[in-house]
Amino acid sequence: MVPTVRTERLVLRGWRPEDRAPYAALRADPAVAEYLGGGLDRAASDAAIAAYEGHWAREGFGMWAIEVPGVAPLAGAVGLERVPAALPFAPAVEVAWRLHPQHWGHGYATEAAAAALDYGFGEAGLDEIIAFTTTLNTRSQAVMERIGMVHDPDGDFDHPALPEGSPLRRHVLYRATASARASHRTNSVTP
Repeated sequence: MVPTVRTERLVLRGWRPEDRAPYAALRADPAVAEYLGGGLDRAASDAAIAAYEGHWAREGFGMWAIEVPGVAPLAGAVGLERVPAALPFAPAVEVAWRLHPQHWGHGYATEAAAAALDYGFGEAGLDEIIAFTTTLNTRSQAVMERIGMVHDPDGDFDHPALPEGSPLRRHVLYRATASARASHRTNSVTP
């Protein structure tokens, strides 16, 4: 069973059948696909949701659907996933997010990713969580920094799933640890 996590403005929840069509639209959106190496068709998007559900069943953590009550029944996805073994820093767990462009610029990605980190370091008992994106995706890098992750320049890498010469191939690596997250949360609280 996927736990529900509530933040100030968001509900991170398990996937529902009615999420499939809007998630497929999100994954096919050119703005979302720009830094992911391409979009997904409906079958691939449905398979991604099935993989998210399987990850929860196996690992006790995974990707949630993001709901913005009163605004959007499905704004995107956020959560924690084990990275593919082909990546140079594997084994590792990453925090990842995808939001529909109409929900960009509201701080939802930061709020949702911070909640995912808290869950990972709390309930899931993880010691380290990473994040990565292409060097061109400065929006996601800004989210990583806002949630207290630290760039690890020695870990930057060429993504093996992307062809030589692709402008998306070079990726940056960010890290967060449970102890640093606790410090970041303490320092982020204002009296």
